[in-house]
Amino acid sequence: MAETTGEIRKRNIAYKLRIGDVLKGVPMMDEGKFLFLELGDRKVVRVNILANCVDKFIQEGEKQFGSLTVDDASGQLKLKVFGEDIDRVKNIMQGDTLQIIGNMREWNGEIYMIPEVVKKVDARWLLVRKLEIQNARKDLPVDEKGDNSLKNQVLDKIKGAEADGGIDRETLVMDVEASPEAIESEVKKLLEDGLIYEPRPGRLRYLG
Repeated sequence: MAETTGEIRKRNIAYKLRIGDVLKGVPMMDEGKFLFLELGDRKVVRVNILANCVDKFIQEGEKQFGSLTVDDASGQLKLKVFGEDIDRVKNIMQGDTLQIIGNMREWNGEIYMIPEVVKKVDARWLLVRKLEIQNARKDLPVDEKGDNSLKNQVLDKIKGAEADGGIDRETLVMDVEASPEAIESEVKKLLEDGLIYEPRPGRLRYLG
């Protein structure tokens, strides 16, 4: 059945974005009421993000309130739920990887989200989403140059993981804010230079 014009108007596009991009949006207001985030030529109201839960707060009682802080390595965003809607986040635990769809809001200079859907997913989807967004937005500035600053970021991440016996390539790609291709290029150079090594496929360690 065809949707009516009214139904189409009610539902805003849920843009697939990384949190870092959401936080770059400029809140557009009308007499104190939030309208949308201006992000380039897009007017963003709803977003679809994948992120890890790093903090959770639930307040029961007369004034029910819940909040989650989520992180996708590009930034952190707070989700807020009120009243019976706290059921959407009650079963979420720190460390869970989540797919979240919701409406953006702004209050006292803070950009946050009112979630409609909060669903646990496999952590590997974070990498899939990063690749998906990078491929869809070739026009956005990405550090592709393989300069010293990116090299140092990659090397610092590998060094910092020595206490854990190294770092997986997938984790490195998620944690460094650059395109996967640029990161892999730097890893290849570091391997060739003998600064790092790969004790087993996909695992990287610092040689020192």
